[in-house]
Amino acid sequence: MKTQKPDYISLTNLVGRLREGRFVIPDFQREFEWKPWDIRELVRSIFLDYYIGSLLLWKGKSENFSALACEALYGHNNDQGSQEHIVLDGQQRLTALYYVFFAPDTPLPNRSSRFFFFIRVDRFMAEAYDEAFVYDWTRRGENLNDNSEAQFDNHMFPLSVIGGSSWDLGNWVQNYEKHWAEKKEQAEIWDDNSALNHTDQCVKNAIGFGEHLKSITEQYHIAYIELDRDLAIDKVCDIFTQINSRGRRLDIFDLINALLKPKELQLKLLWREAEPKLDFVNTERLNVYLLQVMSILLQAYCSPKYLYYLLPEQARQVRAADGSLKKTVLIRDVTEFKGHWDNAVGAVESAIKLLRHPHEFGAISQEYLPYVSIIPAFASLNATIHDVSDLHKLSARRKLHLWYWASVFTNRYSGAVESTSARDYLDVKSWYEDDAAEPSLIDEFRSRISNLDLRKEVKRGTSVYNGVFNLLILKGARDWVTGNACQPDDLDDHHIVPRSWGNNESDLDENIHSILNRTPLTTDTNRNFIRDRLPNEYIPELIGKNGEDIVRQTMDSHYVSQKALDILLRNPFKPQDFVEFLNEREDTIRKAIENLLN
Repeated sequence: MKTQKPDYISLTNLVGRLREGRFVIPDFQREFEWKPWDIRELVRSIFLDYYIGSLLLWKGKSENFSALACEALYGHNNDQGSQEHIVLDGQQRLTALYYVFFAPDTPLPNRSSRFFFFIRVDRFMAEAYDEAFVYDWTRRGENLNDNSEAQFDNHMFPLSVIGGSSWDLGNWVQNYEKHWAEKKEQAEIWDDNSALNHTDQCVKNAIGFGEHLKSITEQYHIAYIELDRDLAIDKVCDIFTQINSRGRRLDIFDLINALLKPKELQLKLLWREAEPKLDFVNTERLNVYLLQVMSILLQAYCSPKYLYYLLPEQARQVRAADGSLKKTVLIRDVTEFKGHWDNAVGAVESAIKLLRHPHEFGAISQEYLPYVSIIPAFASLNATIHDVSDLHKLSARRKLHLWYWASVFTNRYSGAVESTSARDYLDVKSWYEDDAAEPSLIDEFRSRISNLDLRKEVKRGTSVYNGVFNLLILKGARDWVTGNACQPDDLDDHHIVPRSWGNNESDLDENIHSILNRTPLTTDTNRNFIRDRLPNEYIPELIGKNGEDIVRQTMDSHYVSQKALDILLRNPFKPQDFVEFLNEREDTIRKAIENLLN
């Protein structure tokens, strides 16, 4: 597809198209959800001549309107006679403008009343813009919207006038000016200088505001990109999933759900049945991940374009061994789709169990999962081991572990991941059977280990920070007071050397919060035993109660070596001792990471 350049439409022409119902919303779009203040800010941007972003429109045809179950804008009674464009990006803005300019007899979403939007002309002309744009939802607002005399007296221009004819708009401005001109004449008759000055300013405001209205409606232009009506749905699918609207990523799951509806398959119902089994993972994209697992297992790729081929009876072109192109169908019918969906759910469920296992990958709590974006690739690779020959299954399991840890400690899945997932799936799957070279990622992992700067890992949630925390679980870290292994319902990382001490040492910067000074302990141990005390105070108490050998063994389960423990026991404990402790623990943890290669 060629690069699309934006076109522009004036506000007047846009209002006309809104009136005629030319814009429709596909079923996969989320509902209109803007609040009154969001709408007000959009109006403010337009009347102050600010850019409001571009629209992405797909010129529709009957089969696409039907296939995507398109509906009119919120509040619009469209008989579908004038529908022309499917809105891919801009639904919230277009719906807000329709609501403002046509004041439909419809409450705003999650509200019990209609809203009316006004511009206070006197405040607008005084450039008091924070006070100029207002809305009202009470009976007073409805009365004001229908009472021109009250509008003129209160300098309230109802924006719904713009939704009428051009005659309505000009007539309102003329009558507003006339209203204050008559009051000015009365002030002159009464020789009331104060009233004369006020009414004279109101007349000038009316003239100036009328000129501004004419300028904005005729010369303010909204940018839009129009996709050709003959563009294939898979192309639209690709485009749509890259759009960000108001900071919220629009995903392909809703699009696939809409396209499956005519085939009498409710994908959202399948997801609702699967979701409780997978609730360990906290991400809004898990439903998309299931589609990606389906796609990876069927065709190795998982970008939005390839997810489109999961639709039953949807043909795709593939290149045959002789170089020719032929069409194939991945999934023949709805029953087959459900079977592959169930396989994907099972694959992700098994992957989650493996990732959270304390002797496998150690992510026993979802907040310490290094990535959620690695799940499609991990689940697919784990499921593929079932197809590996018995002779290579054990080796394949070891390779899965190695690939996973290499991905964690090289931050491999921190950016765009669809292409990475596909590439890793193909490389590691071939590697399973020993008929392919070791993926380059593994060599990159080897070379990076010695340069890992764990001291800088101060923020929970990064892959390296969480990866180290998982290694502590795998090491069998035990609580210092109870001796119990870490439990998911009472798991947190606490400072070994208290942060209150570190905050008083300016030279330490953020090192006090480094993963090298953090370890999993129960809340009770942290709050009631360690508190804000230095290790040289609380560790001797542990030794006195349990014996030095047991304490050293317990500390070793936290990658605190004997040398590191001796440093912590120094009295007085100085900043240089803390730095030496971090260096020693970093060496110990780095060796543990190196051992993952063995």
